Amino acid sequence: MTTEEWAPPSYADPARFTERELDLTAASGTVGGTLTLPEGRTQAGVVLLTGGGPLDRDETSGPNKPLKDLAWGLAGRGIAVLRFDKISFLRPESMTEPGFTMTGEYLPHAVEAVRTLRRHTDRVFVAGHSMGGKIAPLVAATEPAVAGVAILAGDTQPMHRALVRVGRYLAEVAPELVPAELVEQFARQAAVIDRPDLSPATPAADLPFGLAAEYWLDQRVYDPAATAAALDRPILILQGGRDYQVTVADDLPGWQRALAGRSDVIIRVIAADNHQFVAGNGPSTPDDYGRPGHVDPSVITTLADWIDSCAARPDEGPILVR
Repeated sequence: MTTEEWAPPSYADPARFTERELDLTAASGTVGGTLTLPEGRTQAGVVLLTGGGPLDRDETSGPNKPLKDLAWGLAGRGIAVLRFDKISFLRPESMTEPGFTMTGEYLPHAVEAVRTLRRHTDRVFVAGHSMGGKIAPLVAATEPAVAGVAILAGDTQPMHRALVRVGRYLAEVAPELVPAELVEQFARQAAVIDRPDLSPATPAADLPFGLAAEYWLDQRVYDPAATAAALDRPILILQGGRDYQVTVADDLPGWQRALAGRSDVIIRVIAADNHQFVAGNGPSTPDDYGRPGHVDPSVITTLADWIDSCAARPDEGPILVR
């Protein structure tokens, strides 16, 4: 694993924006956030939602900070950005406590972030990465102020089944990290989640990652694609072609089926990008995340163009993203 520190991407110009820290308070506690404001008044802003796990506001992974890349890139395009630490980042022990769920981990602070950013800009969008993309439609369904939703590598395959699929892939490309016995354990635990008698009384030891049954019950009832389909707001879906965690084959079809025929939905696959939307060649492996890289500039351009088009034509839907 490299020890190199994050350096700004070439497309970021810190002279074009300022940043300040703030707090977001919800029933589950207070988390820190960063507000990135372009010079002058902006008509559009976006709340960024990080992926699954106890991640900070930048989605720090080794030397990389994908959400900081996004924030600085978008702010350079005149778009205000608010990103925040997850409550599980501040209190990792909360993930194994009874009652912990994906909805409770994300929704309260995401809604507060939208309301906070709304005080600084005319229209607020939500862009979520990975699990953040999965939950983003629910944020929009909960908070009417959300003007549109961007889903970056958002999963639609049930999480426990994706865990087995990804485990099998990693057992082939990185057996030193994921031995075959661990994949067999994942498969046994995933089968418990599919059982009709799964209940809050099911021991966490029988379930993946030691997460309590409430977490998996919440996952089991939430349908991100159906939630997105029920929204009356524009949607952008971006998917990396080299992503082995959330894939073109296993997850993208869920969005495509649910949103087919919608003129206000744009779906784009960026063939060279991995799960973090860093471009590369050949099959993606865990080693990708240890090498310094930045979010593909085409992601910044596509997302910024989409936000600009939606903000400029709120009653007509977005123009086509080039």
